[in-house]
Amino acid sequence: MRFLLSILFALLCTTCTYAAADSIAVQKWNLHFQGTYIYQYQPAFSSKYSGPNSLGNALDKENSVTGTLFFGTRLWKNAELYINPEIAGGSGLSGAFGMAASTNGETFRVGDPSPTLYLARGYLKQTFPLSKELGKTDDGQNQLQGAEPAKYLRFYLGKFSLGDLFDNNQYSKDPRSQFMNWCLMSNGAWDYAANLRGYTLSFASVLQWNNMSYKLALAALPQVANGEDLNTNLGQEYSLNAEVVRAYKLNNKDGHLRILGYYNNGDMGNYAQAISDGSYSVISTRQYGRTKIGFGINADQQLTETLGLFARAGWNDGKNETWCFTEADESISAGLSLNGKNWKRVNDVVGLAVVVNGLSQSHRDYLQGGGLGFQLGDGTLNYANETVTELYYSCKPTANGIWFTADYQLVLNPGYNSDRGPVNVFSFRVHVEL
Repeated sequence: MRFLLSILFALLCTTCTYAAADSIAVQKWNLHFQGTYIYQYQPAFSSKYSGPNSLGNALDKENSVTGTLFFGTRLWKNAELYINPEIAGGSGLSGAFGMAASTNGETFRVGDPSPTLYLARGYLKQTFPLSKELGKTDDGQNQLQGAEPAKYLRFYLGKFSLGDLFDNNQYSKDPRSQFMNWCLMSNGAWDYAANLRGYTLSFASVLQWNNMSYKLALAALPQVANGEDLNTNLGQEYSLNAEVVRAYKLNNKDGHLRILGYYNNGDMGNYAQAISDGSYSVISTRQYGRTKIGFGINADQQLTETLGLFARAGWNDGKNETWCFTEADESISAGLSLNGKNWKRVNDVVGLAVVVNGLSQSHRDYLQGGGLGFQLGDGTLNYANETVTELYYSCKPTANGIWFTADYQLVLNPGYNSDRGPVNVFSFRVHVEL
């Protein structure tokens, strides 16, 4: 057994490379692994009432664990294949119900918390160089070391997360290493196409032209809201996503500005209709051809050698039911990220951020009348914006690929309800990369 483990570890830490004509070492294939464990503790909080989809007001303790294998290989010229089997288990607080800004980005609204193995990603990446100037890509998860043109047209085809390509941010993107909150890993108002574990089937393209990037994706929506199975009949349901990214320098410090737009067309229910017919059941009003339109803006800016600033803002029309991500029609967030160089801990990071979410008028009225979304439903609603403040400290004690994180989140008006909360959530995270 020890011999087999030694072989596996060697494979994880070894890659196949060869020398390119321009002297940049080019990997033929690579293999990486990540594992993340999160423990969360939520003390009891004040609540005047609760409903079927409320955040439970009693003391709650939950765990989550994920493990992902990242395999990549080169096929023909400028073509790469990536496959990511993944295992996930555990639960969010109250099963990830009761808040739009759920506190653990590693958990999903899955009824069974037992560890489950599934294919997270399996996709082809084809690049067409548009210039002779070459840069270098480093060895990493779903990235092979090698030469990359400064200008290119690239296509992705297969199963992956739209969040892999869109709405990226230097300081607020990855719940495995940065902020844990759902609305800090992605724009809360972006109802991005995904099954209940966050992945979809998609065809995407990226045009990189100097400091500008233009992205477009056609993706499959789940057959039902928050569903596991994707509808591959694009004549019935589909999602279009587009983003423009500009990289720039401000006072010789790196910055990025991203503008995102999306259009979902599917078998959605309508809040106003569910109210007018007296059913307060958005599910009963579903019909094909319903749409959701939204946009987002996203920026990050390095301020000093150690300090970075980020912000997001998003909006969608909020007329039809939330279908994929989380129940937020408006979202704004901002924060700071500071590495520990000043106290001789260059690999440590402190992050502080605030998220404020809101709902459309019809969405508010629906929940106030006792309606249920796939995530929210207190039985009634005393509306107020949902607000989360998150503070974390990530420590990397040695040069090895392991990080420990302490995290605190203060939630005001969970589920947009001023009759509930405030809620305190304390978290501890262990993250390993090989």
